[in-house]
Amino acid sequence: MNIFDKIISLFESYSFSELKLKGQLFTDRLHKHLYATDASVYREIPQAIAYPKDSSDVIKLINFAKTKHTNLIFRTAGTSLAGQCVGNGIIVDVSKYFTKIIDFNEKKKTITVQPGVIRDDLNAFLRPYNLQFGPNTSTSNRCMIGGMVGNNSSGTTSIKYGVTRDKVEALSCILDDGSRIELKSLTKHQFQEKLKLNSREGDLYRRIHQLLSNESLQKAVKDNFPKPEIHRRNTGYALDALLETELYSESSQQFNLAKLICGSEGTLAFIESITLNLDQLPPKHSVMIVAHFNTITDCLNSVKPVMELPLYTCEMMDKTILDCTKSSLKYKDYRFFLKGDPKAILMLELRSDTLERLKQLELELFEILKTKTNSYYNSLINEASIFKVLELRKAGLGLLANISKDTKAVACIEDTAVSLEDFAQYMADFESIMKRFKQSAVYYAHAGAGELHLRPRLNLKTSQGVADFKAITHEVAHLVKAYKGSFSGEHGDGIVRSNFTELLVGDVCYLAFNSLKTIFDSDQVFNPGKIVNPKPIDKNLRYKTERTEPDFDTILDFSPEGGILKAAENCNGSGDCRVSTQANQAMCPSYQATTNEKDTTRARANALREFLTHPTPSKNAFNQTELKQVFDLCVSCKACKKECPSNVDVASFKAEFLQHYYKSNSRPLADYLLANLSLVYKYLPPTFYNAIVKNKYLSLGLKSISKIHVKRNLPELSKQSLHTIIKNKSNTFSSKKTTQKTVYLFIDEFTNFIDASIGEDAINLLRKLNYDVKFVQQLESGRALISKGFLNRAQKIAKSNVKLLSEIISAETPLIGIEPSAILSFRDEYLRLNHHNQASTELAKHTYLIEEFIANEFKLGHIKSSQFTSNSLRLKIHTHCHQKALSNSKFTFDVLNIPKNYQPTLITSGCCGMAGSFGYEKEHFQVSQAMGELFLFPSIRKTSTNTIIVANGTSCRHQIKDALQRTAKHPVSVLYEALIDC
Repeated sequence: MNIFDKIISLFESYSFSELKLKGQLFTDRLHKHLYATDASVYREIPQAIAYPKDSSDVIKLINFAKTKHTNLIFRTAGTSLAGQCVGNGIIVDVSKYFTKIIDFNEKKKTITVQPGVIRDDLNAFLRPYNLQFGPNTSTSNRCMIGGMVGNNSSGTTSIKYGVTRDKVEALSCILDDGSRIELKSLTKHQFQEKLKLNSREGDLYRRIHQLLSNESLQKAVKDNFPKPEIHRRNTGYALDALLETELYSESSQQFNLAKLICGSEGTLAFIESITLNLDQLPPKHSVMIVAHFNTITDCLNSVKPVMELPLYTCEMMDKTILDCTKSSLKYKDYRFFLKGDPKAILMLELRSDTLERLKQLELELFEILKTKTNSYYNSLINEASIFKVLELRKAGLGLLANISKDTKAVACIEDTAVSLEDFAQYMADFESIMKRFKQSAVYYAHAGAGELHLRPRLNLKTSQGVADFKAITHEVAHLVKAYKGSFSGEHGDGIVRSNFTELLVGDVCYLAFNSLKTIFDSDQVFNPGKIVNPKPIDKNLRYKTERTEPDFDTILDFSPEGGILKAAENCNGSGDCRVSTQANQAMCPSYQATTNEKDTTRARANALREFLTHPTPSKNAFNQTELKQVFDLCVSCKACKKECPSNVDVASFKAEFLQHYYKSNSRPLADYLLANLSLVYKYLPPTFYNAIVKNKYLSLGLKSISKIHVKRNLPELSKQSLHTIIKNKSNTFSSKKTTQKTVYLFIDEFTNFIDASIGEDAINLLRKLNYDVKFVQQLESGRALISKGFLNRAQKIAKSNVKLLSEIISAETPLIGIEPSAILSFRDEYLRLNHHNQASTELAKHTYLIEEFIANEFKLGHIKSSQFTSNSLRLKIHTHCHQKALSNSKFTFDVLNIPKNYQPTLITSGCCGMAGSFGYEKEHFQVSQAMGELFLFPSIRKTSTNTIIVANGTSCRHQIKDALQRTAKHPVSVLYEALIDC
């Protein structure tokens, strides 16, 4: 931070000093840049970020904003696609503290929640009562109810359960003067009583009643709002929902101002609590048919006939998104249902309480597809696999980030909805617009509801790209108006579509929108510039046009992504890294432990993009304390590499950052010690080292030098290194005369010095299973060097290892390893460190974690269950993070199922929290423990002492031992002990 930035920061801190919150307030450069973007194309630096602890904090913020003539932008998960969550005022993030379920009435089927409750977490709470909150967005495992109300969200199930507005019974809100108001259904008499109140509430009702009583406005709404049959309707304020009540029409619906707040994007009031009407869980039996099409047109023309059946899901995906799944570590395995190379697919879900009725519906759907559509193939998906298909669909937004380097599938016209009667012709007209702009748009999402997320491919770093962005949005707005459709179906108006609200609804309705805004918020405190009086569509964009692209020399090779900056830009803000622990997702353990946006994958990618694009004056763009702060709690677990649909690889970002940051800053002595422990182990006699570790005072001294927490137990060295054991037992370990395969065992530094007995078990196991085990000269993986950002030295090791091993490793003579973080480096960082050359690429293909190798050999019939004990044993497995990300936990599960009476179960856990040296370090100890408490520790505490705990990571085993005093075994040791002597 330069002196100018420091002065500004001090001034802003002083300006906010009178704002005393129970929660937190941040005015530092890091937080302001992290909250400058959402999942849209917009970027605006806020003045501050507030995490209010309760409603009294919110009232303080409202009063402060009015006094200081600033504004508040309320935010939950921050996944808005239209720019709703960006602004130049104070971002108020309620996702941290407003997370309580306030009341639940099973009999009435209602629940009252705070706005920060996650949709899927809410449904997990409701499931035992056979109830659910129906609307189901693609972001349901991190989106929050407050955000769903703000956007009037719909999702994949709207054809069956409607939209959020349909489910909101009541809202408790805080108005712009700090007063509270309860919005709920009112009888005519109750409404008249509201008009008599001598209060802010009474004034609100009187002015709204006066506005809605205007016959010209009533006619304008009828003439200009979307067709009534379009249930995804979110353009402007929901005047139609208020007029279609017994007060202003022949409807029997009661008046409820909560309907207006739904879809208002935080522009009218702060939502303190939300009361929802609940639905029964869907029928228990389900089946899905995925129809395949050779053209987009064939797919679109099929929507109307298939919707003759009571579908629960009718979702579309095109070839563009399907192709993006091919390179995804997670989603490539979810393509199992695809046949050929379809241009588009329809996912059609049926449900019933009886199998007989379900079968009947299934046959009817097949008949419709056969006789009324041009589908060339129809996959039948059983109930157990539907989840994977729907997950593939949900990943669509994130997957789109992988299309190309600078030309992206841009959100601007992605939220249009028309009636099903108009759908096919509307899409034909839309395609004509795309052809005029020489565009090949992306098609996906809610075909059954008459809404597709249509995205043109644009480069918003160019003036031409921005011009097309504006022109295409303008033309499509006119097209939607011609069909009397909805320009904002579920994603909101934000900035991008608010520019066309007057065009779409006419001047009378637009004037009424402005009046509503003034009635609720005369001082423009709540999220100004959204819905009415927006900022221009082409201002405050994330990227400056025609900029000179920054270029960075990196040790790790980011050329597949176009460089490290473009790799960071792949993060589109969809927030997949913000899920709670209930989602059973590994990404992102530091966020799950702290619930701070700063500790998300998104924050790290955004910070890297922000500070490399807008660096402080320095020859070294990486020399920024904000980057040091944001990467601090990253444990390099690699979960993001697999689970982020945009393939954001933060572990690589962190390693590269540390390499460059410490060119301009002094490294802590502890970093040198922890990165070079293999040298310490190599040259210190084990008896001497172990004596230090066991001695209370000497151990404290070593911990002090190494910045290791005093509560940590330092690992002891094996009495002999594995290499020494091999040398001493060369006759025992020599090759058999006849073997079924030769393998090379990579002896990593952890196995060699700390876990030599495990290495010995592995050798004995493989030999007794009739494998010729060969060894190479003493090598190290460089794992600790990579983690600490000593990339120059790590690269030398990686290049040397690849050069040596590529001469002897092949499909016939594979390389296998014991410690996941070491052996899997050959399939990950070694590729980047060797610039993805042919030698490293080929070596990676023939490198296996030992469980992978054994599982594959068992599958081939080379290993048999009869070679192992028939005794029974219960085992509970925790697998290493790198295995979860770069391989699969199932391999460990499968090998422990080889003994026929063994009963292994996988612990559904993310990172154990140790993460190499991370959990040992003094400043990270508490967070390390918090990560362990998320999943792993509670699971093991509930496990009987008769059950064997299995963990294949050396740091995982130490974390378990330190925290729970349970000894975890490596899978190869379990298998070796189970082996019948042969």
